[in-house]
Amino acid sequence: MMDTLMDASTRQDYAAHSQHFSKRAQSALDETQFEVVCEIYQKKYGFFQEREFVKLFRRPESIAFIWKQRYSKVDGDYVAEMVMIMEEGEYKVDHAFVF
Repeated sequence: MMDTLMDASTRQDYAAHSQHFSKRAQSALDETQFEVVCEIYQKKYGFFQEREFVKLFRRPESIAFIWKQRYSKVDGDYVAEMVMIMEEGEYKVDHAFVF
């Protein structure tokens, strides 16, 4: 699912980016906000490049995934994270962020 999120973010395709979102995540990020965020990070950092899985954290109500993330315009390692929850019998993305 993280590949789908990243690819859709690069293309600025909100429908593809949010297709696996939880209800909470859908209400937190609308299409206009998504476009603004994409413009800002792409201008400053470039596009997402290679990503290396680091760790999985299992919690009672969710699973958190952590990756080492690279960008095309800047050097250094960044953190990509995604939190998934079970909603209506399916795993859904409840939060995703790169910092």
